[in-house]
Amino acid sequence: MPASPSTARALNDRLALGLLQSEGPLTANQLKQLTGLSRPSVADLVERLQDCGLITVVGEAGAQRRGPNARLYGIVAARAHLAALDVRTDSVSVVVTDLLGAVLAEASAPVGGDTGPAVERAVTLVERAARDGGAQRLHTIGVGAPGLIDPATGDLHDTTSLPAWHRRLPGALQERLGARVLVENETNLAARAEQRDGAAHDRDTFVLLWLGEGVGAAVVLDGALRRGASGGTGEIGFLPVPGTGGLPSATGCEGGFHSLACAAALRGLGAEHGLLKPDMSAADVVRHAVEAGEGAFLDAVADRVAVGAAAMAAILDPGCVVLGGEVGRAGGAALADRVTERIAAMSPLRTEVRASALGGSAVSRGALLAARDAAQDELFGPRP
Repeated sequence: MPASPSTARALNDRLALGLLQSEGPLTANQLKQLTGLSRPSVADLVERLQDCGLITVVGEAGAQRRGPNARLYGIVAARAHLAALDVRTDSVSVVVTDLLGAVLAEASAPVGGDTGPAVERAVTLVERAARDGGAQRLHTIGVGAPGLIDPATGDLHDTTSLPAWHRRLPGALQERLGARVLVENETNLAARAEQRDGAAHDRDTFVLLWLGEGVGAAVVLDGALRRGASGGTGEIGFLPVPGTGGLPSATGCEGGFHSLACAAALRGLGAEHGLLKPDMSAADVVRHAVEAGEGAFLDAVADRVAVGAAAMAAILDPGCVVLGGEVGRAGGAALADRVTERIAAMSPLRTEVRASALGGSAVSRGALLAARDAAQDELFGPRP
Protein backbone atom coordinates (compact mmCIF):
# COMPACT_ATOMS: atom_id res chain seq x y z
CA MET A 1 0.00 0.00 0.00
CA PRO A 2 1.25 3.51 -0.74
CA ALA A 3 2.39 5.52 2.25
CA SER A 4 0.15 8.25 3.59
CA PRO A 5 1.32 11.84 2.95
CA SER A 6 2.43 12.25 6.56
CA THR A 7 4.36 8.97 6.50
CA ALA A 8 5.97 9.89 3.20
CA ARG A 9 7.06 13.24 4.63
CA ALA A 10 8.54 11.54 7.70
CA LEU A 11 10.45 9.07 5.54
CA ASN A 12 11.75 11.84 3.30
CA ASP A 13 12.84 13.82 6.34
CA ARG A 14 14.72 10.81 7.69
CA LEU A 15 16.34 10.20 4.30
CA ALA A 16 17.56 13.80 4.15
CA LEU A 17 18.84 13.72 7.71
CA GLY A 18 20.71 10.50 6.99
CA LEU A 19 22.39 12.15 4.02
CA LEU A 20 23.34 15.19 6.08
CA GLN A 21 24.83 12.88 8.69
CA SER A 22 26.87 10.81 6.23
CA GLU A 23 27.80 13.50 3.70
CA GLY A 24 28.02 16.58 5.90
CA PRO A 25 26.35 19.93 5.11
CA LEU A 26 24.48 20.05 1.78
CA THR A 27 22.66 22.64 -0.30
CA ALA A 28 18.99 22.26 -1.18
CA ASN A 29 20.02 21.45 -4.75
CA GLN A 30 22.35 18.70 -3.54
CA LEU A 31 19.56 17.27 -1.38
CA LYS A 32 17.31 17.30 -4.44
CA GLN A 33 19.89 15.38 -6.48
CA LEU A 34 20.65 12.84 -3.75
CA THR A 35 17.07 12.19 -2.66
CA GLY A 36 15.42 12.34 -6.09
CA LEU A 37 12.69 14.58 -4.66
CA SER A 38 11.23 17.55 -6.47
CA ARG A 39 12.44 21.07 -5.72
CA PRO A 40 9.19 22.03 -3.92
CA SER A 41 9.36 18.84 -1.83
CA VAL A 42 12.93 19.62 -0.80
CA ALA A 43 11.98 23.21 0.05
CA ASP A 44 9.14 21.95 2.27
CA LEU A 45 11.45 19.38 3.84
CA VAL A 46 14.11 21.97 4.65
CA GLU A 47 11.53 24.29 6.19
CA ARG A 48 10.07 21.48 8.34
CA LEU A 49 13.47 20.38 9.63
CA GLN A 50 14.47 23.95 10.42
CA ASP A 51 11.22 24.63 12.26
CA CYS A 52 11.72 21.61 14.52
CA GLY A 53 15.33 22.56 15.26
CA LEU A 54 17.02 19.61 13.55
CA ILE A 55 18.90 21.50 10.82
CA THR A 56 20.19 25.02 10.32
CA VAL A 57 22.18 27.08 7.82
CA VAL A 58 25.87 26.48 8.49
CA GLY A 59 27.45 28.38 5.59
CA GLU A 60 27.44 28.80 1.83
CA ALA A 61 28.73 26.57 -0.95
CA GLY A 62 31.53 27.97 -3.12
CA ALA A 63 33.22 31.32 -2.97
CA GLN A 64 31.50 32.49 -6.16
CA ARG A 65 27.97 31.54 -5.18
CA ARG A 66 25.61 33.64 -3.11
CA GLY A 67 21.95 33.61 -2.23
CA PRO A 68 19.38 31.04 -1.11
CA ASN A 69 20.52 28.31 -3.51
CA ALA A 70 24.04 28.37 -2.06
CA ARG A 71 23.02 27.90 1.59
CA LEU A 72 24.53 24.87 3.25
CA TYR A 73 22.28 23.03 5.68
CA GLY A 74 23.65 20.90 8.48
CA ILE A 75 22.29 18.92 11.42
CA VAL A 76 22.11 20.83 14.72
CA ALA A 77 24.61 18.74 16.67
CA ALA A 78 23.58 20.32 19.99
CA ARG A 79 19.97 19.16 19.51
CA ALA A 80 20.76 16.31 21.91
CA HIS A 81 23.71 15.28 24.07
CA LEU A 82 24.70 11.68 24.67
CA ALA A 83 26.91 9.70 27.03
CA ALA A 84 28.65 6.35 26.70
CA LEU A 85 29.80 4.40 29.77
CA ASP A 86 32.30 1.56 29.92
CA VAL A 87 31.65 -0.13 33.27
CA ARG A 88 34.44 -2.31 34.63
CA THR A 89 34.46 -4.40 37.80
CA ASP A 90 35.78 -1.51 39.88
CA SER A 91 35.84 1.53 37.58
CA VAL A 92 33.79 3.59 35.12
CA SER A 93 34.79 5.55 32.03
CA VAL A 94 32.42 8.04 30.41
CA VAL A 95 32.42 9.93 27.12
CA VAL A 96 29.98 12.79 26.43
CA THR A 97 29.20 13.71 22.82
CA ASP A 98 26.80 15.73 20.72
CA LEU A 99 24.16 14.19 18.45
CA LEU A 100 26.70 13.58 15.68
CA GLY A 101 29.23 11.88 17.96
CA ALA A 102 31.76 14.70 18.42
CA VAL A 103 33.46 14.16 21.79
CA LEU A 104 32.81 17.01 24.25
CA ALA A 105 34.21 15.54 27.46
CA GLU A 106 35.81 12.37 28.82
CA ALA A 107 36.38 11.14 32.36
CA SER A 108 37.18 7.97 34.28
CA ALA A 109 37.48 7.06 37.92
CA PRO A 110 37.77 4.03 40.21
CA VAL A 111 34.43 2.96 41.60
CA GLY A 112 34.11 0.28 44.23
CA GLY A 113 33.15 -0.57 47.76
CA ASP A 114 29.61 -0.60 49.12
CA THR A 115 26.79 -0.44 46.59
CA GLY A 116 25.33 2.93 47.59
CA PRO A 117 28.58 4.93 47.59
CA ALA A 118 29.77 3.20 44.41
CA VAL A 119 26.59 4.15 42.54
CA GLU A 120 26.85 7.71 43.83
CA ARG A 121 30.45 8.03 42.66
CA ALA A 122 29.56 6.70 39.20
CA VAL A 123 26.54 8.99 38.75
CA THR A 124 28.52 11.99 39.98
CA LEU A 125 31.24 11.20 37.44
CA VAL A 126 28.68 11.26 34.63
CA GLU A 127 27.12 14.49 35.91
CA ARG A 128 30.51 16.17 36.04
CA ALA A 129 31.48 15.00 32.55
CA ALA A 130 28.17 16.27 31.15
CA ARG A 131 28.71 19.62 32.82
CA ASP A 132 32.29 19.84 31.53
CA GLY A 133 31.00 19.08 28.03
CA GLY A 134 28.44 21.87 28.16
CA ALA A 135 25.44 19.51 28.20
CA GLN A 136 22.57 20.83 30.31
CA ARG A 137 20.90 17.45 30.06
CA LEU A 138 21.66 14.08 28.51
CA HIS A 139 19.16 12.65 26.04
CA THR A 140 20.42 9.04 25.94
CA ILE A 141 23.10 7.10 27.83
CA GLY A 142 24.61 3.87 26.49
CA VAL A 143 26.11 1.57 29.13
CA GLY A 144 28.46 -1.31 28.41
CA ALA A 145 28.95 -3.78 31.27
CA PRO A 146 30.08 -7.36 31.80
CA GLY A 147 27.37 -9.94 32.41
CA LEU A 148 24.18 -11.17 30.80
CA ILE A 149 21.44 -8.83 29.62
CA ASP A 150 17.87 -10.09 29.95
CA PRO A 151 16.48 -9.78 26.39
CA ALA A 152 12.95 -9.27 27.73
CA THR A 153 13.70 -6.41 30.14
CA GLY A 154 17.07 -5.06 29.02
CA ASP A 155 18.37 -5.38 32.60
CA LEU A 156 21.56 -6.99 33.84
CA HIS A 157 21.01 -10.49 35.22
CA ASP A 158 21.42 -10.81 38.98
CA THR A 159 24.61 -12.87 39.32
CA THR A 160 26.95 -13.27 42.26
CA SER A 161 30.05 -12.81 40.06
CA LEU A 162 29.39 -9.09 39.45
CA PRO A 163 29.28 -6.17 41.92
CA ALA A 164 25.76 -5.24 43.04
CA TRP A 165 26.32 -1.60 42.04
CA HIS A 166 26.43 -2.63 38.36
CA ARG A 167 22.73 -3.53 38.49
CA ARG A 168 21.80 -0.41 40.47
CA LEU A 169 23.63 2.05 38.21
CA PRO A 170 21.24 2.19 35.19
CA GLY A 171 18.23 2.98 37.37
CA ALA A 172 20.15 5.62 39.30
CA LEU A 173 21.29 7.29 36.08
CA GLN A 174 17.75 7.40 34.74
CA GLU A 175 16.29 8.71 37.98
CA ARG A 176 18.90 11.39 38.59
CA LEU A 177 19.60 12.57 35.05
CA GLY A 178 16.24 11.94 33.42
CA ALA A 179 17.94 10.35 30.43
CA ARG A 180 17.04 7.25 28.49
CA VAL A 181 19.47 4.50 29.58
CA LEU A 182 20.39 1.54 27.37
CA VAL A 183 22.40 -1.34 28.87
CA GLU A 184 24.27 -3.90 26.77
CA ASN A 185 26.90 -6.57 27.32
CA GLU A 186 30.39 -5.17 26.75
CA THR A 187 31.36 -7.81 24.19
CA ASN A 188 28.22 -7.18 22.16
CA LEU A 189 28.98 -3.47 22.10
CA ALA A 190 32.56 -4.11 21.04
CA ALA A 191 31.23 -6.22 18.17
CA ARG A 192 28.85 -3.46 17.15
CA ALA A 193 31.75 -1.00 17.03
CA GLU A 194 34.01 -3.38 15.11
CA GLN A 195 31.25 -3.94 12.55
CA ARG A 196 30.55 -0.22 12.10
CA ASP A 197 34.06 1.22 12.28
CA GLY A 198 36.59 -1.54 12.86
CA ALA A 199 37.96 -4.92 11.85
CA ALA A 200 34.58 -6.32 10.69
CA HIS A 201 33.45 -3.28 8.69
CA ASP A 202 33.14 -5.44 5.54
CA ARG A 203 31.35 -8.36 7.24
CA ASP A 204 27.69 -8.91 8.05
CA THR A 205 28.45 -12.29 9.67
CA PHE A 206 31.29 -12.70 12.17
CA VAL A 207 32.18 -13.61 15.75
CA LEU A 208 34.07 -11.35 18.15
CA LEU A 209 36.07 -13.40 20.62
CA TRP A 210 36.77 -11.38 23.78
CA LEU A 211 40.04 -12.24 25.53
CA GLY A 212 40.56 -10.42 28.80
CA GLU A 213 40.15 -11.10 32.50
CA GLY A 214 37.36 -13.37 31.33
CA VAL A 215 36.49 -14.72 27.89
CA GLY A 216 33.30 -14.24 25.92
CA ALA A 217 31.99 -13.92 22.40
CA ALA A 218 29.54 -11.82 20.44
CA VAL A 219 27.73 -13.37 17.49
CA VAL A 220 26.60 -11.30 14.50
CA LEU A 221 24.68 -13.22 11.81
CA ASP A 222 23.37 -11.56 8.65
CA GLY A 223 24.00 -8.15 10.17
CA ALA A 224 22.05 -8.81 13.38
CA LEU A 225 23.46 -9.32 16.86
CA ARG A 226 22.19 -12.62 18.30
CA ARG A 227 21.48 -12.74 22.05
CA GLY A 228 19.74 -16.09 22.51
CA ALA A 229 16.69 -17.05 24.56
CA SER A 230 18.15 -15.84 27.86
CA GLY A 231 20.76 -13.38 26.58
CA GLY A 232 23.53 -15.95 26.88
CA THR A 233 24.71 -16.33 23.30
CA GLY A 234 28.49 -16.20 23.32
CA GLU A 235 29.09 -17.34 26.91
CA ILE A 236 32.04 -19.30 25.59
CA GLY A 237 33.80 -19.35 28.94
CA PHE A 238 31.47 -22.24 29.88
CA LEU A 239 32.39 -24.25 26.77
CA PRO A 240 33.78 -27.68 27.83
CA VAL A 241 37.18 -28.09 26.18
CA PRO A 242 40.15 -30.47 26.49
CA GLY A 243 43.16 -29.42 28.47
CA THR A 244 41.51 -27.92 31.54
CA GLY A 245 41.34 -31.01 33.75
CA GLY A 246 37.67 -30.59 34.56
CA LEU A 247 34.28 -29.36 33.47
CA PRO A 248 32.46 -26.09 34.08
CA SER A 249 29.39 -25.94 36.27
CA ALA A 250 26.16 -23.95 36.28
CA THR A 251 27.68 -21.59 38.85
CA GLY A 252 31.23 -21.22 37.53
CA CYS A 253 33.15 -21.47 34.26
CA GLU A 254 36.32 -22.94 35.79
CA GLY A 255 37.08 -26.06 33.78
CA GLY A 256 35.65 -24.54 30.61
CA PHE A 257 37.35 -22.48 27.89
CA HIS A 258 37.73 -19.75 30.52
CA SER A 259 40.34 -21.85 32.33
CA LEU A 260 42.28 -22.24 29.09
CA ALA A 261 42.33 -18.67 27.78
CA CYS A 262 41.45 -16.18 30.55
CA ALA A 263 44.02 -13.65 31.74
CA ALA A 264 45.04 -15.70 34.79
CA ALA A 265 45.62 -18.79 32.64
CA LEU A 266 47.74 -16.86 30.15
CA ARG A 267 49.79 -15.26 32.93
CA GLY A 268 50.51 -18.79 34.16
CA LEU A 269 51.54 -19.76 30.63
CA GLY A 270 53.82 -16.72 30.54
CA ALA A 271 55.43 -17.86 33.79
CA GLU A 272 56.08 -21.30 32.29
CA HIS A 273 57.89 -19.62 29.39
CA GLY A 274 59.90 -17.38 31.68
CA LEU A 275 58.25 -14.20 30.42
CA LEU A 276 56.17 -13.14 33.42
CA LYS A 277 57.53 -10.34 35.60
CA PRO A 278 55.93 -8.80 38.71
CA ASP A 279 52.91 -6.59 38.03
CA MET A 280 52.64 -7.74 34.39
CA SER A 281 49.13 -8.39 33.13
CA ALA A 282 48.36 -11.12 30.60
CA ALA A 283 48.12 -8.42 27.92
CA ASP A 284 51.55 -7.11 28.96
CA VAL A 285 53.06 -10.58 28.60
CA VAL A 286 51.50 -11.11 25.17
CA ARG A 287 52.54 -7.63 24.00
CA HIS A 288 56.10 -8.25 25.16
CA ALA A 289 56.13 -11.59 23.35
CA VAL A 290 55.03 -9.95 20.11
CA GLU A 291 57.64 -7.19 20.39
CA ALA A 292 60.42 -9.62 21.36
CA GLY A 293 59.47 -12.25 18.79
CA GLU A 294 58.79 -14.94 21.40
CA GLY A 295 57.28 -17.34 18.89
CA ALA A 296 57.05 -20.36 21.18
CA PHE A 297 54.87 -18.50 23.69
CA LEU A 298 52.64 -17.00 20.98
CA ASP A 299 52.25 -20.47 19.45
CA ALA A 300 51.12 -21.80 22.83
CA VAL A 301 48.62 -18.95 23.26
CA ALA A 302 47.29 -19.53 19.74
CA ASP A 303 46.86 -23.26 20.50
CA ARG A 304 44.56 -22.33 23.38
CA VAL A 305 42.63 -19.55 21.68
CA ALA A 306 42.08 -21.69 18.58
CA VAL A 307 40.19 -24.30 20.60
CA GLY A 308 37.40 -21.82 21.35
CA ALA A 309 37.56 -20.08 17.98
CA ALA A 310 37.34 -23.36 16.09
CA ALA A 311 34.32 -24.40 18.15
CA MET A 312 32.51 -21.19 17.18
CA ALA A 313 33.53 -21.71 13.57
CA ALA A 314 32.24 -25.29 13.52
CA ILE A 315 28.84 -24.30 14.95
CA LEU A 316 28.23 -20.95 13.25
CA ASP A 317 30.50 -20.88 10.16
CA PRO A 318 30.97 -17.10 10.54
CA GLY A 319 33.85 -16.86 8.08
CA CYS A 320 35.54 -14.29 10.31
CA VAL A 321 36.60 -14.17 13.96
CA VAL A 322 37.81 -10.89 15.48
CA LEU A 323 40.09 -11.12 18.51
CA GLY A 324 39.14 -8.38 20.96
CA GLY A 325 39.67 -7.62 24.62
CA GLU A 326 42.99 -6.69 26.20
CA VAL A 327 44.77 -9.88 25.15
CA GLY A 328 43.33 -9.93 21.64
CA ARG A 329 44.48 -6.36 21.06
CA ALA A 330 47.93 -7.06 22.51
CA GLY A 331 48.40 -10.11 20.28
CA GLY A 332 47.48 -8.19 17.15
CA ALA A 333 48.15 -9.71 13.74
CA ALA A 334 50.88 -11.98 15.12
CA LEU A 335 48.35 -13.86 17.26
CA ALA A 336 45.49 -13.62 14.76
CA ASP A 337 47.56 -15.18 11.97
CA ARG A 338 48.58 -18.07 14.20
CA VAL A 339 44.97 -18.73 15.21
CA THR A 340 43.93 -18.65 11.53
CA GLU A 341 46.47 -21.37 10.75
CA ARG A 342 45.25 -23.59 13.58
CA ILE A 343 41.58 -23.28 12.66
CA ALA A 344 42.47 -24.17 9.07
CA ALA A 345 44.14 -27.35 10.35
CA MET A 346 41.13 -28.28 12.52
CA SER A 347 38.17 -27.33 10.34
CA PRO A 348 37.17 -27.52 6.66
CA LEU A 349 35.29 -24.22 7.11
CA ARG A 350 37.44 -21.33 5.95
CA THR A 351 37.71 -18.82 8.78
CA GLU A 352 39.77 -15.64 8.74
CA VAL A 353 40.95 -14.36 12.12
CA ARG A 354 41.54 -10.62 12.53
CA ALA A 355 42.80 -8.47 15.38
CA SER A 356 40.60 -5.72 16.78
CA ALA A 357 41.06 -2.41 14.97
CA LEU A 358 39.63 -0.21 17.75
CA GLY A 359 41.96 -0.85 20.66
CA GLY A 360 40.67 -0.09 24.13
CA SER A 361 37.89 2.15 22.86
CA ALA A 362 35.70 -0.59 21.38
CA VAL A 363 33.21 -0.85 24.27
CA SER A 364 32.82 2.93 24.66
CA ARG A 365 32.51 3.28 20.89
CA GLY A 366 29.80 0.62 20.80
CA ALA A 367 27.93 2.23 23.69
CA LEU A 368 28.07 5.58 21.90
CA LEU A 369 26.75 4.05 18.68
CA ALA A 370 23.87 2.47 20.61
CA ALA A 371 23.01 5.78 22.28
CA ARG A 372 23.35 7.78 19.06
CA ASP A 373 21.25 5.37 17.00
CA ALA A 374 18.50 5.37 19.64
CA ALA A 375 18.48 9.17 19.94
CA GLN A 376 18.43 9.66 16.19
CA ASP A 377 15.63 7.13 15.77
CA GLU A 378 13.55 9.16 18.21
CA LEU A 379 14.44 12.60 16.86
CA PHE A 380 14.76 11.85 13.15
CA GLY A 381 11.63 9.70 12.80
CA PRO A 382 11.09 6.40 10.98
CA ARG A 383 13.81 4.93 8.79
CA PRO A 384 13.11 4.76 5.03
